[in-house]
Amino acid sequence: MERTVKLPRSTPEAQGIPSEAIMRFLDDIAGRSIETHGFMIVRNGHAVAEGAWAPYRLEDRRMLFSLSKSFTSTAIGFAASEGLLALNDPVVGYFPEDLPEEPSPRLEELRIRDLLTMSTGQAKDTIPLSNEGGDENWARAILSEPVAYPPGTRFVYNSGATYLLSAILHRATGESLLEYLKPRLLEPLGIANATWDTCPRGIAAGGWGLSISVEDIAKFGLLYLQDGIWEWKRVLPEGWTEEATSKQVDNGNEADNDWNQGYGYQFWRCRHGAYRGDGAFGQFCIVLPDRNAVVAVASGTDNMAGIMQAVWDNLLPAMGPEAIEDHESSVRPLKERLSSLRYEPPASEAAEPAEPAAERRMNGIVYRLDDNPAGLESISFSFGDEQAVVVSLVNSRGEQRLAAGRGHWRESRCRLLSDANQTVAASAAWSDSGSLRLTMRFVETPFTFDVDIRPKADGTVEVGMRERAGRSEYSAVQGKPQ
Repeated sequence: MERTVKLPRSTPEAQGIPSEAIMRFLDDIAGRSIETHGFMIVRNGHAVAEGAWAPYRLEDRRMLFSLSKSFTSTAIGFAASEGLLALNDPVVGYFPEDLPEEPSPRLEELRIRDLLTMSTGQAKDTIPLSNEGGDENWARAILSEPVAYPPGTRFVYNSGATYLLSAILHRATGESLLEYLKPRLLEPLGIANATWDTCPRGIAAGGWGLSISVEDIAKFGLLYLQDGIWEWKRVLPEGWTEEATSKQVDNGNEADNDWNQGYGYQFWRCRHGAYRGDGAFGQFCIVLPDRNAVVAVASGTDNMAGIMQAVWDNLLPAMGPEAIEDHESSVRPLKERLSSLRYEPPASEAAEPAEPAAERRMNGIVYRLDDNPAGLESISFSFGDEQAVVVSLVNSRGEQRLAAGRGHWRESRCRLLSDANQTVAASAAWSDSGSLRLTMRFVETPFTFDVDIRPKADGTVEVGMRERAGRSEYSAVQGKPQ
């Protein structure tokens, strides 16, 4: 049975951080309209502040997106230390059957080290190639892309490089990334129930697809902060943390840009001597060696720079070298703030007589939808329960049913976004404009969808949808009774 390890807890003041600084951090995030779902601050090996905005929970697994890359790099470090591969190994040696008919000299020069540093010599991210021709062999598609520059000389962010690392590890060890990391990394840190998405051939995506909790992200950062030592035992190979998190390649020259501070082995260098792993929509593991601190964040935002700036402006300067005397007057407001974090469900704004009439007209009707970017084929509602609306959505995965609370969040499991069941917290309410607002928060992901359903006098409905994390808004489409 997998064991879960919790970090020791402490007050911020005992670890040299005033609670007011964390309050300012939260205010700054809110002031930037950044939708943060959960966070944890670790100082001197102790979790000093943590919180999740309901209906999100800290213990929920979260999709890490490209933060997964740092875990893939770690697996390569283990394999190199065990002599299963070497960073200077030519990549072509691992894919003899997947190479172009006549590999170019530059492709033959490509090393594992170049994959780690995103300096493959290819001019673009190669992952889209795996989908363009429907080729299930992602390695073959990635290796078909021309190598435009000498490998090792130019940084180009390339998730295909990380996929190749995963495939190389699979071939070198005979195990998947997750299987290989379990006894070496996940079990020592007490990271349980991790999952990793795979390609059609069953190889871990590598550059994305790992799901773990916010505290697990913090533990990973703490392991690197402690130079690979955990509970007084060496976990990471000696020397790996410094090599992996040091600047290995230039990636820009803007002094105030946290994406231009250099790149290591699937780790970004940051300003202020920090480094990080990060993922789309605001998934962060920020390590601050000069402050002996880690900041782990899970979000649903496109303003990733704003999160880092809030760390630099509010947390970094407040981390002092000595403990601060605890005062209940300063500690209590932070405790109250953290315990009250939440995103409110949509509130009913409609005139009372309008709701029952609209619900009677719509109840049980299946509305066939025009073609739409969300891929929804039909939608229907059951309004019999005063506490919840039962919603049925049909897409290519079949019928997906969920319950949306009225004035509260209600959880269901469905396959609306993925072939695997995911937890969605949903709520529905009528607006004063006569539309039903359905909000769906997929709590293991960054994604929140607002669906507005407007009943029309001719018996049809108009359906519009917005996804918040990427700020994608789809044009309204018509739904006709089936």
